[in-house]
Amino acid sequence: MVETTEPAQDGTPEPRRLRVFLVDDHAMFRAGVRAELGAHVEVIGEASTVAEAVSRIAATEPDVVLLDVHMPDGGGRAVLEAVRRTRPEVRFLALSVSDAAEDVIGLIRAGARGYVTKTISPDELTAAIRRVADGDAVFSPRLAGFVLDSFASRPDAPVADPELDQLTNREREVLRLLARGYAYKEIAKELFISIKTVETHVSNVLRKLQMSNRYELSRWAADRRLV
Repeated sequence: MVETTEPAQDGTPEPRRLRVFLVDDHAMFRAGVRAELGAHVEVIGEASTVAEAVSRIAATEPDVVLLDVHMPDGGGRAVLEAVRRTRPEVRFLALSVSDAAEDVIGLIRAGARGYVTKTISPDELTAAIRRVADGDAVFSPRLAGFVLDSFASRPDAPVADPELDQLTNREREVLRLLARGYAYKEIAKELFISIKTVETHVSNVLRKLQMSNRYELSRWAADRRLV
């Protein structure tokens, strides 16, 4: 349950400001989330790497951690699994650009209480944080469908694909956006990276999957329901 503070002037108890920790490798995104949520929750810390996040979450003991899924040094799942070994009471809400089934299912299997995408509005995100703090599960209808399908049909089956496993998390993100028809410039803006970096990732994906152009990549991604 969400605790309350002293009653407001009209006698209505005001909800306690939840203590929230931000984990995301993009400083500009963290600053934006902090600015949007600052009036509704207490943002007690932030981190940009897995190691920094694990250390500072243990030190600050937040109510809810907003967790990016893909980061260069391991990703949100590594943070979640490390923290839960010693702080099982901390609740995690994934906040990601990715809405891929494998990402959603992977985080939920690791123990996250919810998963929302970065297109969520500030008011919706605040409400999601409070629901997760109360012990509820929070998903958009599309993402909830992934979870239900996975646990209902293959409760113990691992999500594995040898070809897909060759790709880094960032390469998967670039592939997914490419398959959705994004131009290189749009991918760079969406992922906060340079166009040159996008080109490098695409080149690496083509080489690893032994394909020659983006159209083959799009069909490959669609066949695996990555789009």
